[in-house]
Amino acid sequence: MRRLLPVTDDVADREWTLAELADAYAYPETDGPWLRANMVSTLDGAAQHEGRSQPISGSADMRIFGTLRGLADAVVVGAETVRQEGYRPARAREAFARRRAAAGQTPAAAVAVVSASLALDFDLPLFRAPRTPTLVLTGADAPPERVRAAEAAGVHVLTAGSGAAVDPARAVAALAEHGLTRLLTEGGPRLLGQFVAAGVLDELCLTLSPMLTAGDAQRIAGGPPVALPKRFAPASVLEEAGFLFTRYRRTDIGGRTHSA
Repeated sequence: MRRLLPVTDDVADREWTLAELADAYAYPETDGPWLRANMVSTLDGAAQHEGRSQPISGSADMRIFGTLRGLADAVVVGAETVRQEGYRPARAREAFARRRAAAGQTPAAAVAVVSASLALDFDLPLFRAPRTPTLVLTGADAPPERVRAAEAAGVHVLTAGSGAAVDPARAVAALAEHGLTRLLTEGGPRLLGQFVAAGVLDELCLTLSPMLTAGDAQRIAGGPPVALPKRFAPASVLEEAGFLFTRYRRTDIGGRTHSA
């Protein structure tokens, strides 16, 4: 495991550079898509406060957030999270421009919204003014008029399910077929739970926020439990401003090959 955790007082307040973060969180070389999740949780397990993740985050967490976006081909997010968090297009950032160009990536990550109903406001900047065209993942039975509305707004609609719902494994495959293999999901908890249940989550980047909220907020993953809990192994730990930034990778990659 790569340890990035400062252990002495004189470095406890250092700020990790974007280059260091990009190196630490670089995607592994694989023979297929790699899906990582980025989530934040309080010390008592809350993934949100008053319905949003922003109150339990902080500037250090947002730098990790930006780094992970700066490395990804696509950010996969649920429709409800788009609505609640006021999602905007991913930005092209100079700090990652050279890395992205060398990897053959677009200047900014695409945002891929998972939605069965397509009940989305396609006049929002996320859909009308992205640097990289936004995608929507939906099922084959999505309302035809909503599909037409999405396409009229310049959205790329990908079918990833035989019925109304999106199949998580097919969503990952559909994005890979679209040339997007470095995948990042930011939730919400319901979508992450679906990826976990489907066995397609490769890596979890979990920020542990130094806060206690009590209450009955959601955990980072929701939905029905898996039949057998999935085992993940620690890959790295970083500390900044009291936040712990942990990274775990699944231990049952199967026949896939990868290198850190």
